[in-house]
Amino acid sequence: MESYFDKQAKYLYDKAEEIINTYAMLKSNKKGEKFEIDIPQDFKNEFFKLVDKVNLSLMEDKDNFYGYFLFQTLRDIRFDISSPTAVNFKGAKYVIYFNPIIFLSLDMKQMESTIKHEILHILSLHLLRGKELKNKYSTLAINIAMDVVVNQYLNYLPPYATTLQWLNSNYNLKLEPYESFEYYVEKIQMELDLQEVDENGEEVDNHENENIETEYNPEHTHDVWEESDEIDEKTLKEFTEKFVSLSQKGEVPNYLGGLISALKNSKGELPWNLYLKKLMGTVESNKKKTITRRNRRQPNRLDLRGELRGHKAEIAVALDTSGSISDEEFKQAIKEVLNIVKNYNHEITIIECDNEIRRTYKVKSVKDIKERINIRGGTKFTPVFEYANKKKLNLLVYFTDGKGEDRLEVIPRGYKVLWVISGRGDKLSLNNPYGAVKKLSKVEVKEDTIDMSDVRDDGYSMNNQQPML
Repeated sequence: MESYFDKQAKYLYDKAEEIINTYAMLKSNKKGEKFEIDIPQDFKNEFFKLVDKVNLSLMEDKDNFYGYFLFQTLRDIRFDISSPTAVNFKGAKYVIYFNPIIFLSLDMKQMESTIKHEILHILSLHLLRGKELKNKYSTLAINIAMDVVVNQYLNYLPPYATTLQWLNSNYNLKLEPYESFEYYVEKIQMELDLQEVDENGEEVDNHENENIETEYNPEHTHDVWEESDEIDEKTLKEFTEKFVSLSQKGEVPNYLGGLISALKNSKGELPWNLYLKKLMGTVESNKKKTITRRNRRQPNRLDLRGELRGHKAEIAVALDTSGSISDEEFKQAIKEVLNIVKNYNHEITIIECDNEIRRTYKVKSVKDIKERINIRGGTKFTPVFEYANKKKLNLLVYFTDGKGEDRLEVIPRGYKVLWVISGRGDKLSLNNPYGAVKKLSKVEVKEDTIDMSDVRDDGYSMNNQQPML
């Protein structure tokens, strides 16, 4: 039997159709003239009464964080967005927009999910991060990647939602769940670049800049983000934190807790995984001297050695085994390392150490990672650097809680150093770290509401995109 809510949604859907039909008729009669869609005030009132019911349902749910967050936002109706909901930031407020034609075709649970979807974009700072990447990746790749990320945390999605299963099926990919935004956008863009866009090799966009959208279109779901007020990253984070604080009326699910924690702990700097990606770019650009090739700039100078590009990068990943870093944290971290370096010609050595080096071994993939040895001594950093100096490394990544000496007994020579402090650690004890020091966000266990058969054991996701996820 049809509920009162469903009847009201259907009634409003019919009203919405009348509004856009009237607009279309006026437009056809007055070609060349520009005018906005006239949305009667009584329709707005009735529509937002229905949204209030959805909001009340969210506030009564165990995930009531979303309901309290929505309560603080401004709301508006737009027929020109190609998704049920959209969001941007205006006048020191987040604004959530609704396209009645697309939104009202959903049931209540699906409506709730579309609202949660927008709030997860906000918490992940996708409005900022998407903007930063738009000159490097296509709008379609960015939109799909961001939607795949947040939709993995939601149930009751609309049938057309951009999910990981949809992505893998439609783009012939085999991407894993709960990876970072940056991981997905890079893989998606690579696949898009391989596809022929049209006969002339030029990208075709059939999207017409009309005032009415009646169907979901992933390439334009976040167009309204461009209309956000110009605001610096620090200020936007501060506003977001205020929204978050007022929305926490009890316990939040683990995945939300991790996301909120990452947002609050962010200092506006690159997270460790993105910093590592930048370092890898510099490592790969190194050139190996060779006597078998003449110097290209001065070929007649036989005393000058030539250079070979793309030599194998020697990378060491040191793990403090003193018990300060959990197995889950390290598994998550080493998987990220492998994902970042796999496109480079590299060789990785794992170094397990406490107050001395206990074991070293090579890895090429996740399956090569061994169970950690069960020895728990104190922590001393110097032995690892003594080892690294002998091995002529390009890069050393050191995972630790930060508690060790205050001064190294040897100075790192000829390689870059990245310290990653575990989620339980505070800061690095060394007075001079000889490299960048980053924080590893705490690993959270996924909620039971997620399909656990699809969950990786590396625990981090959304703000590992950026842990700033």
